[in-house]
Amino acid sequence: MPSHLSADRPAAQPPGSGPVDALISQTRRLKGEVDAVRRDTPADGRDPRERWRRALYDLAVHQLDDLDQHLAQLRDDPVPVPDSVAPPAPRSGSLLSRVGSAEWNLLTDEVSWSTELYRILGRDPAAPPLTLDELPSLVLDEDRPGLTAMVTGCLVDARPIDGEFRVVRPGDGVRTVHMMGEPVLGADGSTASMWAVLRDVSELRSCRRAVSETRDSLHHQRHAAARTEHRLAVELQEAVLAPRRGPLRLPHAGSRTLDLAAAHLSPSADAPIGGDWYDALDLSDGATLLSVGELTGHGVGAATGMAMLLGAVRGMAMTGTDPGPLLACLNRLLDTATQPALGSAVCLRYRPETRSLLWAQAGHPVPLLFRGGTGRALDAPQGVLLGATSGASYGQAEETLEVGDLLLLHTDGLVPGHAGSTAVHRLLGLAPRFAGAATAQDCVRAVMREFGEGERQDDACVLVARVTA
Repeated sequence: MPSHLSADRPAAQPPGSGPVDALISQTRRLKGEVDAVRRDTPADGRDPRERWRRALYDLAVHQLDDLDQHLAQLRDDPVPVPDSVAPPAPRSGSLLSRVGSAEWNLLTDEVSWSTELYRILGRDPAAPPLTLDELPSLVLDEDRPGLTAMVTGCLVDARPIDGEFRVVRPGDGVRTVHMMGEPVLGADGSTASMWAVLRDVSELRSCRRAVSETRDSLHHQRHAAARTEHRLAVELQEAVLAPRRGPLRLPHAGSRTLDLAAAHLSPSADAPIGGDWYDALDLSDGATLLSVGELTGHGVGAATGMAMLLGAVRGMAMTGTDPGPLLACLNRLLDTATQPALGSAVCLRYRPETRSLLWAQAGHPVPLLFRGGTGRALDAPQGVLLGATSGASYGQAEETLEVGDLLLLHTDGLVPGHAGSTAVHRLLGLAPRFAGAATAQDCVRAVMREFGEGERQDDACVLVARVTA
């Protein structure tokens, strides 16, 4: 329990003026610097961030002004004033006009209030000061229990008072008053009197409310902007990857030598959308181009970059560009982009007449080949991440497929919590299920049941191609 004042203890002497003068100088210098920054802050009432910053500056200047006047009171001893001469009224709005004091003597029932306290509580200076029993009558109904509890705790349990209540001042509305006090103990240890310092903190609380309200407005605007960006990213991704789940229909599939299906696995509700993609394109020479990739970053920027890369893939593939040179072109495209980014991709050109597969990769998980109830990862040709090295070249590899073979292409993150060889091992474990599947869509469903039902921090894509003829 903190020590209490004693009625027999002499009052403490005020500190020397030298150290206090130094503190006053520091406070005024800091206040001037903060006020200068505040004046340079744009007064744009439409921008929640600027309103929040302005409110914080106002609060800081207000508190530093109070600190300056508190320190001045510590430095200057009160000048004795004859009883016949009324002290000058404090300047309206000054700290002295907002701070008053009171003492309630429990032994003599005497009560003394300072002139400032009458102003703070809206009382007529000619009226007698209120006793502790009468004081709650000035307070709003909902604040009376709190004031009564503070006073009782001080008188009965010798606890210091430190709390706030609201009063209605005639012609000035509701004011917030902060009260601090302690009991004064008599020689026998009982409470002889109680003193308190009361301060009008209405302006301070108003500044703090302004800070809180502008902060809430800023947070609301940021959340709204994030929701809008998420919606735009989802809409862009859906437009580019449609259909996001289910069989892929090539417009000129002819004999339909490939059964295709794909899915995009969205991240959890609060996670941002990434730049993952899949694609299947029927080429004019009868070949089919399959591609899967991802771009670093999240949100609209990643989705826009993904759409740009996918458009480049389709355009170059239609001109007959092989997978290796195609990835080299994508690398140059990212290397010259205004917004630096890295990406990974795998591109495959399948010729149905020979069942031959020509493919290349750029720092991406390799295709998985399933045949006869078992699976393996294809041996990867050379290829660095897109955008990592200027002038990079990309090797190519060939594979001959058989009827019934199944290729699985995916982006990193398909297996939550696993990457690299561990993720490959988990995917290869699906070989028995794939062997019993009738369609590529059944295989995608098996992947979704195994890896797509839990929470995930990033999106992912899976594309399955099954050789049917």
